[in-house]
Amino acid sequence: MKNQLLILFILILTMNLFAQEETLVSGDMDNGGFGALVLKFTEINDKFGLMIGGRGGWIMDHTFVIGGGGYGLVNHMDYANIIDGELIPLMVGYGGLEFEYINSSNNVFHFTVYLLLGAGSITYKDWDDWRWYDYPDNMKMSDAFWIASPAINLELNIASFFRLNAGAGYRFVTDVNLQGLTNSDIAGFEGILSFKFGSF
Repeated sequence: MKNQLLILFILILTMNLFAQEETLVSGDMDNGGFGALVLKFTEINDKFGLMIGGRGGWIMDHTFVIGGGGYGLVNHMDYANIIDGELIPLMVGYGGLEFEYINSSNNVFHFTVYLLLGAGSITYKDWDDWRWYDYPDNMKMSDAFWIASPAINLELNIASFFRLNAGAGYRFVTDVNLQGLTNSDIAGFEGILSFKFGSF
């Protein structure tokens, strides 16, 4: 009986020595990161818009990305008939948390699924002219909105540190409340081109 207890004790001790701690993120997981220049081609209130921005993220096990990004309208966009037919320049920008799933990252061609959740702002004002226009005091000149922007992309591994990512997505927005503009004016499809540099 004593020998059986001794053998059982040794077995339990051996199992504990070789047991590994279970964690949500494994210690032997490959991790990486990247930064990217991003171009977005879209329409805002039926007018062509070019948005330029940047994003970055932490890559877990070559598959899942969590990070953030920000984007702003760079081409001049005027809106008429807001006040007395005067042309009024518009500024648009947004950003937030970004999540991405990368399928078969080591393949030369593969696809990714992306989601941005965040907030943005729209303002009747010009990037190149920082004077405030003489608008009525009771006119709201800027507003904030919430945004959710999913996209699907094709990605090309050009070099170990450089990837080209191209895709399409849709910009869902809510809470736009600015004279002459509604949610549907700011929402819309986006063509996306990203130049990603990092450790993948």
